[in-house]
Amino acid sequence: MSKFGNYIQDAYDELLHKVTWPTWDELQQTTIIVLIALALVTTVVFGMDLAAENVLKIIYQVLGK
Repeated sequence: MSKFGNYIQDAYDELLHKVTWPTWDELQQTTIIVLIALALVTTVVFGMDLAAENVLKIIYQVLGK
């Protein structure tokens, strides 16, 4: 159990003294960037889904199913 306690203490020390936490402005900016990227990726995936659906509809109509 001593190794586990040392691990927790080291992790806590690292979070307090070695990690550089973002400022509130940096956090807001990166959050906006992530949300914009998410919207773009969602739009691309949605467009690909619609395109695949339409292509498959055409193929099914040609094959007579």
